[in-house]
Amino acid sequence: MGHRTAIGLALLTALVPLRVEAQSAANITALKGLAPVGLLLKTPEGQAALDANLSVTGGIQTGALGQPTLLPFAEQRQLALRDAFITDGNATELADGLGTSLGGAYQAKARYETYKDFSSVSKALADLIGYTNNVAKSDSNAGKYFFANATTDGKEPVSLAAAAILTATGGTTDVFGKAYGRLAGSIGADAFGNSRPFQTDPILVAYRGSDYFGHPSHSLDWLRGPSQNLTDSPSYPSGHTTYGYTESLLLAILVPERYQQMIVRAAEYGNNRIVVGAHYAMDVLGGRSVALHAVAHLLANDPAYVGQVRKNPAVIDAMGRSEGDGVGIADYPAALAAARTDLTAFLTANCGGTIAACAATDTGRFKDASANRAFYDATQTYGLPVVHPATADRAIDVGKTAPEAGYLLTAAFPSLTLDEANAILTATLGPGGGFLDDGSAFGLYSRLDLYAAAGRAAAMAATRQPAIPPTR
Repeated sequence: MGHRTAIGLALLTALVPLRVEAQSAANITALKGLAPVGLLLKTPEGQAALDANLSVTGGIQTGALGQPTLLPFAEQRQLALRDAFITDGNATELADGLGTSLGGAYQAKARYETYKDFSSVSKALADLIGYTNNVAKSDSNAGKYFFANATTDGKEPVSLAAAAILTATGGTTDVFGKAYGRLAGSIGADAFGNSRPFQTDPILVAYRGSDYFGHPSHSLDWLRGPSQNLTDSPSYPSGHTTYGYTESLLLAILVPERYQQMIVRAAEYGNNRIVVGAHYAMDVLGGRSVALHAVAHLLANDPAYVGQVRKNPAVIDAMGRSEGDGVGIADYPAALAAARTDLTAFLTANCGGTIAACAATDTGRFKDASANRAFYDATQTYGLPVVHPATADRAIDVGKTAPEAGYLLTAAFPSLTLDEANAILTATLGPGGGFLDDGSAFGLYSRLDLYAAAGRAAAMAATRQPAIPPTR
Protein backbone atom coordinates (compact mmCIF):
# COMPACT_ATOMS: atom_id res chain seq x y z
CA MET A 1 0.00 0.00 0.00
CA GLY A 2 1.18 3.53 -0.70
CA HIS A 3 2.17 6.04 1.91
CA ARG A 4 -0.11 8.53 3.58
CA THR A 5 0.90 12.01 4.51
CA ALA A 6 0.11 12.15 8.17
CA ILE A 7 1.07 13.41 11.53
CA GLY A 8 1.63 11.29 14.60
CA LEU A 9 -0.55 13.46 16.79
CA ALA A 10 2.21 14.21 19.23
CA LEU A 11 4.08 16.67 17.01
CA LEU A 12 1.36 19.15 16.15
CA THR A 13 -2.00 18.80 17.83
CA ALA A 14 -1.12 15.58 19.65
CA LEU A 15 -3.68 15.06 22.37
CA VAL A 16 -4.25 18.77 22.58
CA PRO A 17 -7.94 18.55 21.66
CA LEU A 18 -9.15 19.83 18.34
CA ARG A 19 -11.96 22.33 18.47
CA VAL A 20 -15.36 20.69 18.68
CA GLU A 21 -18.36 22.62 17.43
CA ALA A 22 -20.95 20.43 19.12
CA GLN A 23 -21.09 17.19 21.00
CA SER A 24 -22.43 14.13 19.20
CA ALA A 25 -24.77 11.64 20.83
CA ALA A 26 -21.80 9.33 21.37
CA ASN A 27 -19.83 12.19 22.93
CA ILE A 28 -22.68 12.93 25.33
CA THR A 29 -22.78 9.30 26.42
CA ALA A 30 -19.04 9.35 27.11
CA LEU A 31 -19.27 12.65 29.00
CA LYS A 32 -22.02 11.25 31.21
CA GLY A 33 -19.90 8.19 31.88
CA LEU A 34 -16.82 10.23 32.76
CA ALA A 35 -18.77 12.75 34.83
CA PRO A 36 -18.37 11.11 38.28
CA VAL A 37 -14.94 12.75 38.46
CA GLY A 38 -16.75 16.06 38.96
CA LEU A 39 -18.23 14.86 42.25
CA LEU A 40 -15.03 13.71 43.94
CA LEU A 41 -14.59 16.88 45.99
CA LYS A 42 -18.04 16.46 47.53
CA THR A 43 -17.44 13.33 49.64
CA PRO A 44 -14.76 12.02 52.01
CA GLU A 45 -14.39 8.96 49.78
CA GLY A 46 -13.85 11.18 46.76
CA GLN A 47 -11.30 13.30 48.59
CA ALA A 48 -9.41 10.17 49.64
CA ALA A 49 -9.41 8.95 46.04
CA LEU A 50 -8.03 12.28 44.83
CA ASP A 51 -5.29 12.16 47.45
CA ALA A 52 -4.41 8.62 46.42
CA ASN A 53 -4.49 9.62 42.75
CA LEU A 54 -1.74 12.19 43.28
CA SER A 55 0.29 9.93 45.55
CA VAL A 56 0.12 6.88 43.26
CA THR A 57 0.86 8.98 40.20
CA GLY A 58 3.92 10.47 41.85
CA GLY A 59 5.10 7.07 43.04
CA ILE A 60 4.86 5.63 39.54
CA GLN A 61 6.54 8.63 37.92
CA THR A 62 9.54 8.65 40.25
CA GLY A 63 9.78 4.88 40.43
CA ALA A 64 9.28 4.87 44.19
CA LEU A 65 6.13 2.74 43.92
CA GLY A 66 8.09 -0.15 42.43
CA GLN A 67 5.51 -1.25 39.86
CA PRO A 68 6.07 -4.70 38.29
CA THR A 69 6.87 -3.16 34.91
CA LEU A 70 7.83 -5.45 32.05
CA LEU A 71 11.18 -3.72 31.64
CA PRO A 72 13.71 -2.50 34.21
CA PHE A 73 12.44 0.94 35.21
CA ALA A 74 15.25 2.84 33.45
CA GLU A 75 14.33 1.04 30.22
CA GLN A 76 10.61 1.57 30.86
CA ARG A 77 11.25 5.31 31.06
CA GLN A 78 12.94 5.19 27.68
CA LEU A 79 9.98 3.34 26.19
CA ALA A 80 7.66 5.94 27.72
CA LEU A 81 9.62 8.62 25.88
CA ARG A 82 9.24 6.76 22.58
CA ASP A 83 5.56 6.12 23.28
CA ALA A 84 4.93 9.88 23.54
CA PHE A 85 4.71 9.88 19.75
CA ILE A 86 1.39 8.41 18.61
CA THR A 87 1.45 6.15 15.57
CA ASP A 88 -2.28 6.57 15.19
CA GLY A 89 -2.39 5.95 11.44
CA ASN A 90 -1.22 2.34 11.59
CA ALA A 91 -0.78 1.27 15.27
CA THR A 92 2.79 0.21 14.58
CA GLU A 93 4.26 1.38 17.89
CA LEU A 94 1.79 -0.93 19.64
CA ALA A 95 2.37 -3.90 17.36
CA ASP A 96 5.30 -5.24 19.38
CA GLY A 97 2.55 -6.77 21.49
CA LEU A 98 2.02 -9.19 18.61
CA GLY A 99 5.31 -10.83 19.54
CA THR A 100 8.75 -11.13 18.01
CA SER A 101 7.66 -12.80 14.79
CA LEU A 102 4.24 -11.30 14.03
CA GLY A 103 5.15 -7.91 15.46
CA GLY A 104 8.36 -7.81 13.47
CA ALA A 105 6.52 -8.58 10.23
CA TYR A 106 3.85 -5.97 10.96
CA GLN A 107 6.32 -3.23 11.89
CA ALA A 108 8.46 -3.91 8.82
CA LYS A 109 5.46 -3.07 6.63
CA ALA A 110 3.54 -0.51 8.69
CA ARG A 111 6.05 2.24 9.39
CA TYR A 112 6.33 5.89 10.27
CA GLU A 113 9.34 6.96 8.25
CA THR A 114 9.00 10.59 9.28
CA TYR A 115 6.65 12.54 11.52
CA LYS A 116 4.38 13.03 8.52
CA ASP A 117 4.61 9.85 6.47
CA PHE A 118 3.30 6.40 7.31
CA SER A 119 2.52 3.19 5.48
CA SER A 120 -0.03 0.48 6.21
CA VAL A 121 -0.56 -3.22 5.66
CA SER A 122 -3.66 -2.61 3.54
CA LYS A 123 -6.29 -0.01 2.81
CA ALA A 124 -8.98 -2.04 4.56
CA LEU A 125 -6.92 -2.16 7.74
CA ALA A 126 -5.96 1.52 7.47
CA ASP A 127 -9.61 2.52 7.05
CA LEU A 128 -10.65 0.41 10.03
CA ILE A 129 -7.94 1.93 12.21
CA GLY A 130 -8.71 5.45 11.02
CA TYR A 131 -12.45 5.23 11.62
CA THR A 132 -12.17 3.48 14.95
CA ASN A 133 -9.51 5.86 16.21
CA ASN A 134 -11.57 8.88 15.20
CA VAL A 135 -14.66 7.65 17.05
CA ALA A 136 -12.82 6.88 20.29
CA LYS A 137 -10.65 9.99 20.06
CA SER A 138 -13.73 12.16 19.57
CA ASP A 139 -15.24 10.81 22.79
CA SER A 140 -11.99 11.31 24.69
CA ASN A 141 -11.34 14.80 23.37
CA ALA A 142 -14.90 15.85 24.19
CA GLY A 143 -14.02 15.45 27.84
CA LYS A 144 -10.78 17.45 27.89
CA TYR A 145 -12.10 21.01 28.11
CA PHE A 146 -15.54 19.93 29.31
CA PHE A 147 -14.18 18.75 32.65
CA ALA A 148 -11.69 21.62 32.78
CA ASN A 149 -14.01 24.60 32.31
CA ALA A 150 -17.21 23.36 30.63
CA THR A 151 -16.20 24.45 27.13
CA THR A 152 -15.35 22.72 23.87
CA ASP A 153 -11.96 24.38 23.38
CA GLY A 154 -11.31 26.48 26.48
CA LYS A 155 -13.56 29.32 25.30
CA GLU A 156 -16.65 28.14 23.41
CA PRO A 157 -19.49 26.89 25.63
CA VAL A 158 -20.58 23.28 25.29
CA SER A 159 -23.95 22.27 23.92
CA LEU A 160 -27.03 22.49 26.11
CA ALA A 161 -27.11 18.69 26.32
CA ALA A 162 -23.54 18.63 27.60
CA ALA A 163 -24.09 21.50 30.04
CA ALA A 164 -27.06 19.65 31.47
CA ILE A 165 -24.75 16.86 32.62
CA LEU A 166 -23.02 19.05 35.19
CA THR A 167 -26.31 20.64 36.19
CA ALA A 168 -27.98 17.28 36.75
CA THR A 169 -25.13 15.80 38.79
CA GLY A 170 -24.08 18.93 40.65
CA GLY A 171 -20.55 18.26 39.51
CA THR A 172 -17.77 20.82 39.30
CA THR A 173 -14.99 21.49 36.81
CA ASP A 174 -11.22 21.74 37.38
CA VAL A 175 -11.32 19.03 40.04
CA PHE A 176 -7.60 18.32 39.85
CA GLY A 177 -6.71 22.00 39.95
CA LYS A 178 -8.86 22.53 43.02
CA ALA A 179 -7.66 19.36 44.75
CA TYR A 180 -3.96 19.93 44.11
CA GLY A 181 -3.66 23.69 44.58
CA ARG A 182 -3.34 24.65 40.90
CA LEU A 183 -6.54 26.51 40.11
CA ALA A 184 -7.11 27.20 36.43
CA GLY A 185 -5.12 30.19 35.26
CA SER A 186 -3.00 30.49 38.39
CA ILE A 187 0.80 30.59 38.23
CA GLY A 188 2.13 27.29 36.94
CA ALA A 189 -1.34 25.91 36.23
CA ASP A 190 -3.19 24.98 33.08
CA ALA A 191 -4.97 28.08 31.81
CA PHE A 192 -8.25 26.22 31.47
CA GLY A 193 -8.20 23.74 34.34
CA ASN A 194 -7.26 20.18 35.35
CA SER A 195 -3.52 20.79 35.45
CA ARG A 196 -1.36 17.78 34.71
CA PRO A 197 1.00 15.92 37.05
CA PHE A 198 4.09 17.74 35.79
CA GLN A 199 2.34 20.90 37.02
CA THR A 200 1.09 19.53 40.35
CA ASP A 201 3.42 16.75 41.53
CA PRO A 202 5.78 17.94 44.26
CA ILE A 203 8.55 15.90 42.63
CA LEU A 204 8.97 15.31 38.90
CA VAL A 205 11.78 13.21 37.50
CA ALA A 206 12.82 14.52 34.09
CA TYR A 207 15.20 12.57 31.91
CA ARG A 208 16.95 12.37 28.56
CA GLY A 209 16.69 9.69 25.93
CA SER A 210 15.64 9.10 22.33
CA ASP A 211 12.26 9.69 20.75
CA TYR A 212 10.34 7.30 18.50
CA PHE A 213 12.63 8.08 15.57
CA GLY A 214 15.82 7.69 17.57
CA HIS A 215 16.48 11.43 17.80
CA PRO A 216 17.91 12.87 21.02
CA SER A 217 15.03 13.97 23.22
CA HIS A 218 14.01 14.87 26.76
CA SER A 219 10.87 14.08 28.72
CA LEU A 220 10.19 17.80 29.19
CA ASP A 221 10.18 18.21 25.41
CA TRP A 222 6.93 16.22 25.43
CA LEU A 223 5.41 18.10 28.36
CA ARG A 224 6.38 21.74 27.88
CA GLY A 225 7.52 21.67 24.25
CA PRO A 226 8.84 21.88 21.65
CA SER A 227 7.84 18.32 20.69
CA GLN A 228 4.51 18.61 22.49
CA ASN A 229 3.28 21.40 24.74
CA LEU A 230 0.73 20.23 27.28
CA THR A 231 0.87 23.18 29.66
CA ASP A 232 -2.61 24.36 28.64
CA SER A 233 -4.00 20.97 27.63
CA PRO A 234 -6.34 19.67 30.37
CA SER A 235 -5.45 16.30 31.82
CA TYR A 236 -8.69 14.29 32.03
CA PRO A 237 -9.16 11.83 30.38
CA SER A 238 -5.93 10.56 28.80
CA GLY A 239 -6.19 10.69 25.03
CA HIS A 240 -2.96 8.72 24.59
CA THR A 241 -4.49 5.93 26.69
CA THR A 242 -7.68 6.03 24.64
CA TYR A 243 -5.58 5.60 21.51
CA GLY A 244 -3.43 2.89 23.09
CA TYR A 245 -6.38 0.78 24.15
CA THR A 246 -8.41 1.42 21.01
CA GLU A 247 -5.76 0.32 18.54
CA SER A 248 -4.28 -2.40 20.77
CA LEU A 249 -7.77 -3.84 21.12
CA LEU A 250 -8.18 -3.83 17.34
CA LEU A 251 -4.97 -5.81 16.92
CA ALA A 252 -6.07 -8.14 19.73
CA ILE A 253 -9.35 -8.86 17.96
CA LEU A 254 -7.68 -9.29 14.58
CA VAL A 255 -4.99 -11.60 15.98
CA PRO A 256 -6.74 -13.37 18.88
CA GLU A 257 -3.72 -15.60 19.48
CA ARG A 258 -2.11 -12.47 20.95
CA TYR A 259 -5.21 -10.96 22.57
CA GLN A 260 -3.87 -11.02 26.12
CA GLN A 261 -0.46 -9.63 25.16
CA MET A 262 -2.04 -6.79 23.18
CA ILE A 263 -4.16 -5.86 26.20
CA VAL A 264 -1.01 -5.78 28.30
CA ARG A 265 0.61 -3.53 25.67
CA ALA A 266 -2.39 -1.20 25.96
CA ALA A 267 -2.02 -1.11 29.74
CA GLU A 268 1.69 -0.43 29.39
CA TYR A 269 1.08 2.37 26.90
CA GLY A 270 -1.35 4.10 29.24
CA ASN A 271 0.91 3.56 32.23
CA ASN A 272 3.80 5.10 30.30
CA ARG A 273 1.86 8.37 30.27
CA ILE A 274 2.18 8.37 34.06
CA VAL A 275 5.86 7.44 33.85
CA VAL A 276 6.67 10.37 31.59
CA GLY A 277 4.73 12.81 33.82
CA ALA A 278 1.82 13.64 31.52
CA HIS A 279 -1.12 11.97 33.26
CA TYR A 280 -2.65 10.82 36.54
CA ALA A 281 -3.84 7.30 37.23
CA MET A 282 -7.44 8.57 37.00
CA ASP A 283 -6.76 9.97 33.53
CA VAL A 284 -5.56 6.56 32.39
CA LEU A 285 -8.56 4.76 33.87
CA GLY A 286 -10.86 7.25 32.15
CA GLY A 287 -9.09 6.87 28.81
CA ARG A 288 -9.25 3.09 29.04
CA SER A 289 -12.98 3.14 29.77
CA VAL A 290 -13.66 5.46 26.82
CA ALA A 291 -11.80 3.14 24.45
CA LEU A 292 -13.46 -0.10 25.56
CA HIS A 293 -16.90 1.51 25.55
CA ALA A 294 -16.47 2.99 22.05
CA VAL A 295 -15.07 -0.18 20.48
CA ALA A 296 -17.84 -2.32 21.98
CA HIS A 297 -20.49 -0.03 20.50
CA LEU A 298 -18.77 -0.08 17.13
CA LEU A 299 -18.68 -3.86 17.15
CA ALA A 300 -22.40 -3.84 17.98
CA ASN A 301 -23.05 -1.62 14.93
CA ASP A 302 -24.65 0.99 17.19
CA PRO A 303 -26.14 3.64 14.85
CA ALA A 304 -24.66 6.40 17.00
CA TYR A 305 -21.19 5.13 16.14
CA VAL A 306 -21.41 3.81 12.55
CA GLY A 307 -22.80 5.08 9.27
CA GLN A 308 -20.81 8.31 9.37
CA VAL A 309 -17.92 9.71 7.39
CA ARG A 310 -15.02 10.17 9.74
CA LYS A 311 -11.72 11.83 9.05
CA ASN A 312 -8.68 9.73 9.80
CA PRO A 313 -7.08 11.94 12.46
CA ALA A 314 -3.64 10.99 11.18
CA VAL A 315 -4.19 12.58 7.78
CA ILE A 316 -3.79 16.34 7.76
CA ASP A 317 -3.74 17.54 4.17
CA ALA A 318 -4.90 16.84 0.66
CA MET A 319 -1.99 14.56 -0.14
CA GLY A 320 -3.60 11.86 1.97
CA ARG A 321 -7.07 11.99 0.50
CA SER A 322 -6.42 9.52 -2.29
CA GLU A 323 -5.78 6.96 0.44
CA GLY A 324 -9.08 7.57 2.15
CA ASP A 325 -8.94 10.72 4.26
CA GLY A 326 -12.71 10.57 4.66
CA VAL A 327 -13.59 7.08 5.95
CA GLY A 328 -17.16 5.87 6.12
CA ILE A 329 -18.14 2.59 7.77
CA ALA A 330 -21.78 1.55 7.72
CA ASP A 331 -21.22 -2.09 8.72
CA TYR A 332 -18.46 -2.33 11.28
CA PRO A 333 -18.28 -6.14 11.54
CA ALA A 334 -17.96 -6.31 7.74
CA ALA A 335 -15.14 -3.75 7.80
CA LEU A 336 -13.46 -5.75 10.56
CA ALA A 337 -13.75 -8.94 8.51
CA ALA A 338 -12.16 -7.28 5.48
CA ALA A 339 -9.27 -6.00 7.57
CA ARG A 340 -8.84 -9.44 9.17
CA THR A 341 -8.64 -11.11 5.77
CA ASP A 342 -5.89 -8.74 4.65
CA LEU A 343 -3.92 -8.88 7.89
CA THR A 344 -4.12 -12.67 8.17
CA ALA A 345 -2.90 -13.10 4.60
CA PHE A 346 -0.08 -10.62 5.15
CA LEU A 347 1.13 -12.11 8.42
CA THR A 348 0.91 -15.66 7.11
CA ALA A 349 2.99 -14.73 4.09
CA ASN A 350 5.58 -12.78 6.05
CA CYS A 351 6.07 -14.36 9.46
CA GLY A 352 7.48 -17.64 8.23
CA GLY A 353 4.75 -20.00 9.40
CA THR A 354 1.14 -20.24 10.52
CA ILE A 355 -0.35 -17.44 12.58
CA ALA A 356 -0.56 -19.76 15.60
CA ALA A 357 3.06 -20.84 15.30
CA CYS A 358 4.31 -17.30 14.77
CA ALA A 359 2.19 -16.00 17.65
CA ALA A 360 3.97 -18.42 19.95
CA THR A 361 7.35 -17.09 18.87
CA ASP A 362 8.18 -14.32 21.29
CA THR A 363 11.51 -13.50 22.90
CA GLY A 364 10.45 -10.00 23.93
CA ARG A 365 9.05 -8.52 27.11
CA PHE A 366 5.60 -10.10 26.67
CA LYS A 367 6.86 -13.69 26.69
CA ASP A 368 6.20 -14.29 30.39
CA ALA A 369 2.48 -14.79 31.13
CA SER A 370 2.92 -14.40 34.89
CA ALA A 371 4.74 -11.09 34.43
CA ASN A 372 2.03 -9.92 32.03
CA ARG A 373 -0.65 -10.80 34.56
CA ALA A 374 1.15 -9.07 37.42
CA PHE A 375 1.63 -5.87 35.47
CA TYR A 376 -1.91 -5.77 34.15
CA ASP A 377 -3.28 -6.33 37.65
CA ALA A 378 -1.26 -3.37 38.91
CA THR A 379 -3.04 -1.11 36.43
CA GLN A 380 -6.60 -2.42 36.86
CA THR A 381 -7.47 0.11 39.58
CA TYR A 382 -4.02 1.47 40.48
CA GLY A 383 -4.98 0.69 44.05
CA LEU A 384 -7.24 3.74 44.28
CA PRO A 385 -9.78 3.46 47.10
CA VAL A 386 -13.51 2.83 46.77
CA VAL A 387 -15.55 5.94 46.04
CA HIS A 388 -18.97 4.32 45.56
CA PRO A 389 -19.55 1.84 48.40
CA ALA A 390 -22.98 0.94 47.05
CA THR A 391 -21.48 -0.59 43.91
CA ALA A 392 -18.38 -2.10 45.50
CA ASP A 393 -20.02 -5.39 46.40
CA ARG A 394 -23.05 -5.31 44.15
CA ALA A 395 -23.62 -8.36 41.95
CA ILE A 396 -23.43 -7.24 38.32
CA ASP A 397 -24.57 -9.07 35.20
CA VAL A 398 -22.70 -7.62 32.24
CA GLY A 399 -25.24 -9.13 29.84
CA LYS A 400 -28.01 -7.09 31.45
CA THR A 401 -26.10 -3.88 32.16
CA ALA A 402 -23.96 -3.53 29.03
CA PRO A 403 -24.76 -6.44 26.68
CA GLU A 404 -22.71 -4.99 23.83
CA ALA A 405 -19.55 -5.50 25.90
CA GLY A 406 -19.57 -9.17 24.95
CA TYR A 407 -18.64 -8.28 21.39
CA LEU A 408 -15.17 -7.41 22.69
CA LEU A 409 -14.72 -11.19 23.00
CA THR A 410 -16.98 -12.65 20.32
CA ALA A 411 -15.32 -10.53 17.63
CA ALA A 412 -12.08 -12.37 18.39
CA PHE A 413 -13.56 -15.75 19.38
CA PRO A 414 -16.62 -16.17 17.13
CA SER A 415 -17.44 -19.68 18.40
CA LEU A 416 -18.65 -18.04 21.63
CA THR A 417 -22.19 -16.75 21.88
CA LEU A 418 -22.78 -13.23 23.13
CA ASP A 419 -24.34 -14.67 26.29
CA GLU A 420 -21.25 -16.80 26.91
CA ALA A 421 -18.96 -13.85 26.34
CA ASN A 422 -20.89 -11.66 28.75
CA ALA A 423 -20.89 -14.44 31.33
CA ILE A 424 -17.08 -14.55 31.07
CA LEU A 425 -16.86 -10.78 31.44
CA THR A 426 -19.12 -10.98 34.49
CA ALA A 427 -17.04 -13.73 36.09
CA THR A 428 -13.80 -11.83 35.56
CA LEU A 429 -14.88 -8.31 36.54
CA GLY A 430 -12.31 -6.29 38.44
CA PRO A 431 -12.96 -4.62 41.80
CA GLY A 432 -16.05 -2.43 42.01
CA GLY A 433 -16.79 0.93 43.56
CA GLY A 434 -14.06 2.88 41.80
CA PHE A 435 -14.49 6.55 40.97
CA LEU A 436 -16.21 5.77 37.64
CA ASP A 437 -18.21 2.78 38.89
CA ASP A 438 -21.34 4.66 39.92
CA GLY A 439 -23.77 2.01 38.69
CA SER A 440 -23.93 3.21 35.09
CA ALA A 441 -23.33 1.02 32.04
CA PHE A 442 -20.30 3.16 31.17
CA GLY A 443 -18.95 2.71 34.67
CA LEU A 444 -19.03 -1.04 34.18
CA TYR A 445 -16.39 -0.68 31.45
CA SER A 446 -13.97 0.60 34.08
CA ARG A 447 -14.20 -2.83 35.73
CA LEU A 448 -13.68 -5.04 32.67
CA ASP A 449 -10.61 -7.24 32.99
CA LEU A 450 -10.01 -8.16 29.37
CA TYR A 451 -6.77 -9.94 30.19
CA ALA A 452 -8.51 -12.53 32.38
CA ALA A 453 -11.60 -12.62 30.15
CA ALA A 454 -9.58 -13.28 27.00
CA GLY A 455 -7.81 -16.18 28.68
CA ARG A 456 -11.11 -17.83 29.52
CA ALA A 457 -12.59 -17.06 26.11
CA ALA A 458 -9.59 -18.57 24.32
CA ALA A 459 -9.79 -21.70 26.46
CA MET A 460 -13.49 -22.10 25.71
CA ALA A 461 -12.96 -21.50 21.99
CA ALA A 462 -10.17 -24.09 21.91
CA THR A 463 -12.62 -26.79 23.02
CA ARG A 464 -14.75 -26.02 19.97
CA GLN A 465 -12.09 -26.23 17.29
CA PRO A 466 -13.06 -28.75 14.61
CA ALA A 467 -11.17 -32.00 14.94
CA ILE A 468 -8.44 -32.54 12.35
CA PRO A 469 -9.17 -35.75 10.44
CA PRO A 470 -6.43 -38.38 10.66
CA THR A 471 -4.11 -38.72 7.70
CA ARG A 472 -4.41 -41.88 5.68
